[in-house]
Amino acid sequence: MASIAVCPGSFDPVTYGHLDIITRGAKVFDQVIVAVLHNRNKQPMFSAEERVQLLKEVTSHLDNVVIDSFNGLLINYMQEKKANTIIRGLRAVSDFEYEMQAASINKKLGPEIETFFMMTNNHYSYLSSSIVKEVAKYEADVSDIVPDIVAEALKKKFKES
Repeated sequence: MASIAVCPGSFDPVTYGHLDIITRGAKVFDQVIVAVLHNRNKQPMFSAEERVQLLKEVTSHLDNVVIDSFNGLLINYMQEKKANTIIRGLRAVSDFEYEMQAASINKKLGPEIETFFMMTNNHYSYLSSSIVKEVAKYEADVSDIVPDIVAEALKKKFKES
């Protein structure tokens, strides 16, 4: 049976920290579905379609990575995709409490699904999409924290607004 993992997130925008987790997950699982969440509680800079497209471009070299998007509960999406593992990256201790709660409710809703935590590479432990947007807003160089295509997309978004 193939191991299918889902790496969910908002990816607004995708960073090198995200790519680190996705790439490492792709070495562990037969297939990794990177699932862009439509989160009603957030006002994303990029539409879900734009985030999916950026992810497709920056993961095109990973043969076993598929990009998708979803609404609703992650567990329902996992069951629909016949996935058995959730991949989550942990940057710091501050991430742990939220991730533990999410993993616990996911286990209650889908006992057959496991959560696989990966520590983010130390080079990216400070990195979040929010920080990237804040830095890019002031036209600072973000080329060492996001792929070039994402840096260009950020510049374009801030010029439009």
